[in-house]
Amino acid sequence: MPRKTVETNPQVKKSRAKKVFVLDTSVLLHDHQSIRNFDKHDVAIPITVLEELDKFKIGNDTKNFSAREVIRFIDKLSTGNSLREWIPIGKGHGNFKVILDSDPSGLNAEDIYARGKNDHKIINAALHLKEQLPKSEITLVTKDINLRIKAKALGVSAEDYETGKVNSDVPQATSVSTIESIDSELIRQIFTKGHIEEDGLLGTKKIANGYYILKNGKSSSLAVYNPHLDRLERVEKEYVYGIRPKNSEQAFARNALLNPEIKLVALQGVAGTGKTLLALASALEQHKKYNQIILARPIVPLSNKEIGFLPGDANDKIGPYMEPLWDNLKFIKSQFGENERKRKVIEELEESGKFVITPLAFIRGRSLSNIMFIVDEAQNLTPHEIKTIITRAGDNTKIVFTGDINQIDTPYLDEHSNGLAYLMDRLKGQKLFAHVKLEKGERSELANLANDLL
Repeated sequence: MPRKTVETNPQVKKSRAKKVFVLDTSVLLHDHQSIRNFDKHDVAIPITVLEELDKFKIGNDTKNFSAREVIRFIDKLSTGNSLREWIPIGKGHGNFKVILDSDPSGLNAEDIYARGKNDHKIINAALHLKEQLPKSEITLVTKDINLRIKAKALGVSAEDYETGKVNSDVPQATSVSTIESIDSELIRQIFTKGHIEEDGLLGTKKIANGYYILKNGKSSSLAVYNPHLDRLERVEKEYVYGIRPKNSEQAFARNALLNPEIKLVALQGVAGTGKTLLALASALEQHKKYNQIILARPIVPLSNKEIGFLPGDANDKIGPYMEPLWDNLKFIKSQFGENERKRKVIEELEESGKFVITPLAFIRGRSLSNIMFIVDEAQNLTPHEIKTIITRAGDNTKIVFTGDINQIDTPYLDEHSNGLAYLMDRLKGQKLFAHVKLEKGERSELANLANDLL
């Protein structure tokens, strides 16, 4: 586009008083509403980004949905307008345009790095816009760390997309509080009666469905705060479908999973802490309460290879990803003899389709009514994906998310921007929600050693 046309456009003059954000494809796929999340500042996308969105528009994955939503939004904005010019996004927002020319007159990313790569074309688009609008602050926004580094090396301001990120302390925060110097009589009462009145005992640590270790010298008791009755209730280390909690954290997890008042549970912990096993055992314990038990996990391809490139039919392709979940089921089965009733119940649930282990993508779009739904490896989901799952919950549905925020396998997510961390941050203190962080590995001494030292 000729320089003169841009310079004389009144919308452009208006934008110079603001920041201008150039969005990468990764941002739009992460949050399809991102264009509207920059307040009164202007937003631009390179034409290369539109081309990349076109490649993602077909499919049933969340990124495909996001691509379609972004395309529809841009199409609506462009009605009666040219995307080459600045278009008002709406009341309370800035303007929007598509950057067509990606050849700056000065520094050129394709000359410095390599030609033909979309990332370098996107950097060039930002460089070109800087030349067009020398009085404006141009910032490239991308979830791609390497793209940010490359952009900064050429003098382009680059930032991560911060919307949906949680406070730095949230992911590592413990879910259990220890209350010292509790009156010995109260310790005795919670053992004999099963509960005591809260009556200010928790102070600032009081939180709905919060878990506590009440201590008086060598005497102690595990407790949960019931927000409905405003009291502390004893938590027992009892068996759940053949699995006995081995530590206080597992006992708390069991309590949250079996509590009918808690409709949403987040279990956070490293491998071997028992989060998935306990969730599955608790679901089996409550199988009569639900029409179906679904255990799902997102499929994250390894080595940057899509699942379609794997050999075999659909079942062969997804089998390796689902195997860890089947392993947990096999372990629970092993707690019972061949003819024991609980083992036969599991087999009957499998045969009738009332117990299902499936990739998360296979249940997208379903309404989740009368179901206990367990989502494993939830740290690989975006905040939008977490929200989508929860908003599909119908009557008599309980949803459990398990994961380790330090083991993220999805590009563009980190411990502060993943869906599990987002969930824990936003729903903390809600009466329908409970969060338990499991920190003690119970798989084996060798596994614990690896978690601690490697």
